[in-house]
Amino acid sequence: MLKDFSSLWEQVKERKRVAVPGACDDHTLEAVFTAYQKNIAYPVLIGNSKAIQAKIEKLGYEALEYEIVEAEKGVASGQKAVDLVNEGQAEIIMKGNMQTADLLRTVVSSKNAFRIGKVTHVGFVKLPDFHKLFVLTDATMVVHPTLEDKKAIVQNAVDTMRRMGYERPRVAALCAIENVNPKMQDTVDAAALKEMAAGGELKNCDVEGPISYDLAMSKEAAEIKGYDCPWCGDFDILLAPDMVTGNILSKSWSLHDHGVLCGMIVGAKCPIAVGSRSATVQDKVLSLALCAAALD
Repeated sequence: MLKDFSSLWEQVKERKRVAVPGACDDHTLEAVFTAYQKNIAYPVLIGNSKAIQAKIEKLGYEALEYEIVEAEKGVASGQKAVDLVNEGQAEIIMKGNMQTADLLRTVVSSKNAFRIGKVTHVGFVKLPDFHKLFVLTDATMVVHPTLEDKKAIVQNAVDTMRRMGYERPRVAALCAIENVNPKMQDTVDAAALKEMAAGGELKNCDVEGPISYDLAMSKEAAEIKGYDCPWCGDFDILLAPDMVTGNILSKSWSLHDHGVLCGMIVGAKCPIAVGSRSATVQDKVLSLALCAAALD
């Protein structure tokens, strides 16, 4: 169990080669070189070589190790990153100064044969008043997930956490209520996911649902409401019923609860760090650390 993000540094055994499309901006370079100094990343910087070199020198990183790969802006830069991974020249992709949509279009394009399953987002969260890190999924990729989508979203998150040392993650399928209501499809899906986990169709995890957010996060709330589940207040994964719910949750934690949130795209040949445009250097470094830990 990871109690906080500081535990990540111990999990990364060696630097991973990180392809950075759109590498010509200060925050991106500061993040990837900070990750280099923490023995997490070896930067493979993609874009205009002269502009990137000038930025590196301005920031004072010219003495560190790195590679620069020439590429045009936008889709071409993202394509080069995918090509490097396919050729075994990189192990992680980190989005730099480019549109997320341009990178993800390249990632999911059938011509690149880069997907290995459903592409989803696994976000790790640390709240000041909660005793450990937990995962929120999916708040970025799948807008209106079907039951099959939710099955893939859960399995991606479970497999990611298992690669980071978790034996059997506990999943809360969030809903507005705790009972199955045929008029509320999310509750029907949650109950189905619970059955899938119990029957082994969802592997290496336990799922509880339908369950409301307060019960998932508070053992005391569950006791008051008489909700019988041993994992209340101690779930490893929160499954959002849709992207909007997950997005609102994550932004409210960040703005009002002073939470730290970072994550990665999974379901492709390598983990992909895709930070928000408002993400701090620290957030970007932590996302790289998560990607690297997921490979070890």
